Amino acid sequence: MHHRTVEELMTRDVVRARRDTPFKELVRLLEENDVTAVPVVDDLDRPMGVVSEADLLRKCADQADPTGRTPLPHLEAWERAKAEGSRAEELMSAPAVCARPDWSAVEAARLMESQRVKRLPVVDEADRLLGIVSRGDLLRIFLRRDEAIREEIAGDLLRRTLGLDPRDVSVEVRDGRVTLTGTVENRSMIPVVEQLCRGVDGVVAVSGNLAHRTDDTPDSPTGT
Repeated sequence: MHHRTVEELMTRDVVRARRDTPFKELVRLLEENDVTAVPVVDDLDRPMGVVSEADLLRKCADQADPTGRTPLPHLEAWERAKAEGSRAEELMSAPAVCARPDWSAVEAARLMESQRVKRLPVVDEADRLLGIVSRGDLLRIFLRRDEAIREEIAGDLLRRTLGLDPRDVSVEVRDGRVTLTGTVENRSMIPVVEQLCRGVDGVVAVSGNLAHRTDDTPDSPTGT
């Protein structure tokens, strides 16, 4: 199976900020390039952190409300320091959470989820910036055509990888949802087939309507 890598999904032409980039220039970078965040790099082009709209908005939220309708928000010390910052290195979220170009979309998505970030700078072996991958970039794998998914499952996965006869198992894909119908030799093979199908790029869900000829599971009367 071919899994699209971060390198295939990432944006290569990355808008960068330097550690001394001033606040107003950061706002201008976001506005002019229609992005919501930029990585902050050092002199060797290595990501130090990321400045997002949320980071910059603290400056606005920390101002007194001229209408007097809302009180100043309570800020932790680190949040107060950001709100009072004027350069990228003072405003950014750091350290930068980065990905490698050979990672799969699953690896990148899990890191985003665990670190609660919306994008990952992508770096090489020397930690130099290569690109940036966002949630939207990772979701592009689900735009894959149903026919391409079906061909990969029926050909690469079932026939070549698992050695199943295509006459025994049929594959239908609609809007990324895979339906498997047919018969496999052993009952223990069914969850293996379904799990492998779930790992194919673009698959949203798998429904198994598979029967088996032999029950080889440990809890079966004839299992070992």
